[in-house]
Amino acid sequence: MINVMNQPSYRIFFTRQLPETQGRWNGAVWSSVLPLSVDCRRPEGSPHHPGTFCKLLYDDTNIYGIFRVEDQHVRSIHTLFQSEVWKDSCVEFFVQPKVDGGYFNFEFNCGGALLASYVTNPTRANGILQEFQPLTPADDRQIRRFSSLAGLVDPEIPEPIVWHLEFSIPFAVLEKYAGPPCAAAGQIWRANFYKCGNETSHPHWLSWAPLRERNFHDPASFGSIEFC
Repeated sequence: MINVMNQPSYRIFFTRQLPETQGRWNGAVWSSVLPLSVDCRRPEGSPHHPGTFCKLLYDDTNIYGIFRVEDQHVRSIHTLFQSEVWKDSCVEFFVQPKVDGGYFNFEFNCGGALLASYVTNPTRANGILQEFQPLTPADDRQIRRFSSLAGLVDPEIPEPIVWHLEFSIPFAVLEKYAGPPCAAAGQIWRANFYKCGNETSHPHWLSWAPLRERNFHDPASFGSIEFC
C-alpha cells in the first residue's frame, strides 16, 4: 500500500517573467527553478529508464511546466489532438486541483501532441475509464506547448538524445471543469508526473510519486504541489 504521508511534495513559485515556451531548460526564466525527478520505475518495463525531470511555475493566469528527458529509442507517430500519445515517447502531468474533485491528465508525446481529459471516476470497465470528459479543441488551442523534436519521429531514434517539452495551461481551462478558484499562494493540489513509451522498442513506465501498480490513473498515489 502507498502511504500518502510519504508521498513527495513540490513547491511552485510565482513568476512575473513569462516563460518563452522555447524549451530553454536553463534559460533566464527556468535556470533558478529546482526540478523534480520522475524516477520511480515500474518493474514491468524494459531496462530503459530515461532520466526525466520537470520544473513548474505559475502566475495569475497560467501554470507553466517544462520537461527534460535524457532518452533513447525515441518514437512519435501520433500527431493529432486526443490521439494515443502514450504509445509514443511521452511525458505526462496529472493534476487534481481539489481534494474532493476530479483530476486532469495532460499527456504530451515528444512531438507535442496532446491527450487531455477531466476524470471523475478512474475505475475501469473493459479497460475504459468509467467517467471522464475529454477536453475540447477550443481548450487545446489555449494550451501552449513547445517540443524540441519534430511532430513526427519515425523511424525511431535509436541513439541517446535529450529532448524538451514545455507547456502552459490556463487556469481558466481548469476552472471550466473543476470550478473556481484558480491557484493562489497557499493552495496545495495533488499531482503526479510520468514518462512512458508503451509502443516504443523499449517500453517503460516511470513516475514521480510511486504507484501501487502499473496504473497512471491512480489519484490515491499522487504527491502534492504547493503554490508558494
